[in-house]
Amino acid sequence: MYNKEKTCCFFGHREVTHNIRDKLTSIIEKLITEDGVTDFYVGHQGQFDTMVYSVLKELKAKCPQIRYTVVLAYLPDEHIKELYGEDTIFPDGLETVPKKFAISKRNDRMIGQSGFAVCYVHKITGGAAKFREKAEKRKLQIIDVVD
Repeated sequence: MYNKEKTCCFFGHREVTHNIRDKLTSIIEKLITEDGVTDFYVGHQGQFDTMVYSVLKELKAKCPQIRYTVVLAYLPDEHIKELYGEDTIFPDGLETVPKKFAISKRNDRMIGQSGFAVCYVHKITGGAAKFREKAEKRKLQIIDVVD
């Protein structure tokens, strides 16, 4: 059972144009050790999501109490199953959402279940900026990877 105050989601641009891996790792470690975050939700649409997943997978070896889940926007195909195995969920009801709205609906769900959002946003346009703003309006604690 998840606790919203101990749950973090991630939003970032598809392309990672900064060297952020070390900072991202430090942020997630701090969330675990200082804020007691145990549950992490990440998408799977781009380089930022892939990096987050990789860092969480590595940290799981040092911090076995954490759980991380790749939250799918679309029904999984064989490629997704090969990449993420059992680390995925496909939220109930998303199968009826038109494909062009699926990522937004999925992201809204992640915001609704989280107390923290780690964001990689360096452009004021695009989905990452939009969902960072939504998370801020919903009073999540926002942690920016890029200042």
